Amino acid sequence: MPTERDPGLPRLTRATASLTREIRVLDAAGEERMMRIPVERPLTLYVDRRELVTLMTLGQYPEWLALGYLLNQRLLDDARQVASVTVDWSVDAAALRTRNGHGGSKALRTGGVRPVLGTGCAQGTMFAEQMADLATLRLPAVDLPRVDRTTLLAALECMRAQPSVYREAGSVHGTALCHGSELLFFVEDVGRHNAVDTVAGWMAMHTVDGGDKLLLTTGRLTSEMVLKAARMGVPTVVSRNGITAMGHSLAERLGMTLVGRAAGGRFLCYTGAIRFDHAPPGTAVPQAPPLR
Repeated sequence: MPTERDPGLPRLTRATASLTREIRVLDAAGEERMMRIPVERPLTLYVDRRELVTLMTLGQYPEWLALGYLLNQRLLDDARQVASVTVDWSVDAAALRTRNGHGGSKALRTGGVRPVLGTGCAQGTMFAEQMADLATLRLPAVDLPRVDRTTLLAALECMRAQPSVYREAGSVHGTALCHGSELLFFVEDVGRHNAVDTVAGWMAMHTVDGGDKLLLTTGRLTSEMVLKAARMGVPTVVSRNGITAMGHSLAERLGMTLVGRAAGGRFLCYTGAIRFDHAPPGTAVPQAPPLR
């Protein structure tokens, strides 16, 4: 697997924080018991000492989250524009220092982005800007890898089997990056956007190309989720959840393959079915019972 030792990439801290804590609850039978819940915490991003945004996060991989957020919001053109990412949980902050103190996209350099408060699942702050340069997004029209039913189900099972905060405490979203059925990276966060951004940061720091990868998520496939996957160069996104009309339209426009409602051996291929093989040649596929 690629490493973080490329000298052109930023230096990162490895800040850690408790992901869950124990509380006392009263159940339906009137019995008191202890249970664990996820710890949600603010992470304020500073770029060259300028406050940019506050993300509410689980904090599993905060450095990759900070970097991936800037990349997916097009505030960075390349991870190599950043010299370092320093996370300090004592002040709930991530300080990103660009090379020569004036890196990033044109919007970031000219101060065209205002500080905003973000949450785990609601990051619509820059949607208009992202839609404005949608024409710059290009996924290869040919030679994209095909996805078959067996591989898809194996990848989903591999993600499901991971040790997770969700199993321990619930209330989080999970996202995985797979090469075929091989799981490369898995992360959880209080919001699906944060989880996807963290994958983007991991990919950037490990110089991983998305063209032959699968992005698996527990979150619904909204327009922003589709845009983020496209920014990451990942043509195929699989979700346990459903899809919105705009997410569907954007995926069709970009030529992406979206698979949703993927659970219990069932799924729906919403877009890009031309690259999806329902079963390997010669494999018998069980038929679902007729609807009554």
